[in-house]
This record gives sequence, structure tokens and C-alpha cells, in this order.
Amino acid sequence: MLTISLLCLFAFFAGLIDAAVGGGGLIQMPALFNFMPSMASAPLLGTNKFAAAWGTMFAAKSYVGKVRVPWKLVLPAAAAAFCMSFLGAAAVSAVPPHVVRPFVLVLLVVMAIYTFIKKDFGSVQLERTFGRRERVLTVLIGGVIGFYDGLFGPGTGSFLIFLFIRFFAFDFLLASACAKIVNVATNVAALAFFIPAGNVMYAVAVPMALCNVLGALTGTWIAVRRGSAFVRVLFMFLLVTLIAKLGYDILSGH
Repeated sequence: MLTISLLCLFAFFAGLIDAAVGGGGLIQMPALFNFMPSMASAPLLGTNKFAAAWGTMFAAKSYVGKVRVPWKLVLPAAAAAFCMSFLGAAAVSAVPPHVVRPFVLVLLVVMAIYTFIKKDFGSVQLERTFGRRERVLTVLIGGVIGFYDGLFGPGTGSFLIFLFIRFFAFDFLLASACAKIVNVATNVAALAFFIPAGNVMYAVAVPMALCNVLGALTGTWIAVRRGSAFVRVLFMFLLVTLIAKLGYDILSGH
């Protein structure tokens, strides 16, 4: 009972952070592995994804009621992400995580430097029209990030936020909302693997999912209330945390 209570606490904070800028897996996944060390990886991964999926869905729903979402861009990205996440999951055995980590680390460093240097990056949403070129681009973004999420995962939300701002001139708040919607697709695709295989521990996953939802609703409320400037600060903090985590994993050989 104590273990489940602690996991629920971590799930709440994971949902809160993930709703604003992504990266909830940095909190929830290590908690599962630390508090349930005797369990195999597959049920822990499935349980994490089950809890995160519910939080992501509620965060996306909450954003939709408060932010004007450009559905013509987001839905094709979500569809592409859903399809490609299957391929990413299938490629896990062929491309081990230790091969992917250095490339991801370099991309995160570049993103952090770019965001830090460009002070107006994501601070204002520019009014613009979206045509065929933008729709093709959003499919490419959704497909690439969906494949990455299925293959490796850490930083998926951060990559989506950065790319939505960089190529579509969104502010951080709108980019976070769109990232959540695309993340719903990748999470559902992942669960299509985990649930049929019996790799979800429902006695743990259901209470964690409830707490993740509460955290997600809280995180969405804070992000909308505080605005893009606050989300930008959280985004930079998350990038630094991801860089430190991946750097440590590479140096320690984990």
C-alpha cells in the first residue's frame, strides 16, 4: 500500500509537468523502476504508459477548451505519429537505446541553445495561414516524432513543442496544447502493444492514472493561467534536466 501511495504521488507530479512542457516520464518511469525493482521491464513500461496516457488525454481535452487549436495541422500530425509509433516500437530490438542516446543529446543541446539565444522564441503567436506545405510538414513532424517515441521516448513532448514553435510560429502555450494532442496518438499506439500482451499491472496502473489525471489538470490550469513566458521557463528547465539525465546515462554506460 505504501508503494502504491508513493507511486501515485510521483504520478501526480509527472502529470503536472507533462501537461505543461512534457517530460513526465522523467519522473514517473524512474519511480516505477525504483519502487518495484523485482518486476520485469515490460509490465513497468506498460503500467507507465497506461497511467501517462490518461493524463495526456485529460490534459489535451482541457487545453482544447482554452486554446484555439489549428486542427488542420494537428490531426494529420497525430495520425502520422500514431502510425509511425508502431514502426518505432517494432524497431526497438534492431536499434538499441545506447545508439540513439548520443544523437538525442546533441539535438537537446541545440534546442536549449537556440531557445536561450532567441529570447522571443515562443513568446508570441504570429497570425499566419496554413497551406499544403504546412500540412505536409506537420505530417513529417508527427511521423518522425511518433517513430522516435515508439523507439526511445524521452523528450518527445519537448521535441514537438520546439518544432511547432520553430516551423509554425506558435507560442509556447499553443505548442504545448498541440503536443499533448499528438502525444495522445502515440500513447494509444503504445498501449495497443502493451495491453494485448498483458503488460499492464492494473492494480497499480489505475490509481496512478487517476493521480496522473489530477496532475495533468493542475498543470494545464497553471500553464493557461501563467501563460507562455512561464511555460518557456519550464521548458528550458526540462531541457537542462533531459540533457543532464542523458549525459549521465551515456557516461555511466546505463
